[in-house]
Amino acid sequence: MKLFRDIVQDRSFSKGAALNGISQSAASQNLHDLEQQLGVSLLDRSTRPLTLTEAGKLYLDMCRDVLRRRDDFQVALDLLKGQVEGTVRVASIYSVGLSEMSQIEREFSRRHPQARLEVEYLRPEKVYEAVVTDRADLGLLSYPEPNKSITVRPWREEEMVLAASPYHPLANKPEVRPENLEGLAFIGFDEDLPIRRNIDRFLKDHRVRVNITLHFDNLLTIKNAVAHGSGVSIMPARIMEEEVAQGRLVRIPIAPRKLFRPVGIVHLRKKRFHRAGQAFLDLLQEPPGAWTAALSQS
Repeated sequence: MKLFRDIVQDRSFSKGAALNGISQSAASQNLHDLEQQLGVSLLDRSTRPLTLTEAGKLYLDMCRDVLRRRDDFQVALDLLKGQVEGTVRVASIYSVGLSEMSQIEREFSRRHPQARLEVEYLRPEKVYEAVVTDRADLGLLSYPEPNKSITVRPWREEEMVLAASPYHPLANKPEVRPENLEGLAFIGFDEDLPIRRNIDRFLKDHRVRVNITLHFDNLLTIKNAVAHGSGVSIMPARIMEEEVAQGRLVRIPIAPRKLFRPVGIVHLRKKRFHRAGQAFLDLLQEPPGAWTAALSQS
């Protein structure tokens, strides 16, 4: 049932197979055997990408219902056993994951050695999709928006700063004002990303026009472009710590009005967390200083 759900969700035998640790041919044979058993076709293989038949839609609904019931059973069983064990599935945007997920994973493992994390790094729209289809227990992303299926738990507010090469004319300034960016070569985010829309709004509010020479869908590529002198950018200060320490980038506060990126935790509104999931959620909502000292000594 999980294999079928994953194949349908990704509209791909290869991706569904990979998520379940089997080969594409094994996934195809599994579905063929299932259709033979049921006496109906579940997928229309003549279309690209794959689409569901009417029978397939019925079967998918049952799969999702049974898989949710299985999760509810696991929650109840964990409560009876009184142990924190099992797998917590997390979908995260790259910038959150790359900046600190390794530390969070180490602390979670230290506290709960019988539990484990499965972290998948995705674009924002794919994080929502993973949570809605229950392929992830939790999602971590910026500019989170609740809807009828998803609830949002505010996590933190990240200050946005100007990122520049150490050799840029603005690099030695203690702070910059929006008007200092007028006409500068600027490395932006792709237009469909929430962070791009919010930076554009910030610049428009200050009547500033920048010259967007390049744009990318992830912070790592943008940081590299800025470090090579292709332009400046605006990004969360915490994302730049390693590059600043290496002397590859400088971060310059924006004044007088600071810009912040909200980051939140999203999950299904009616989600029942098993003990490991609840333990991970509790860890995320702790102040980092409460456990970073323990990590440094371990």
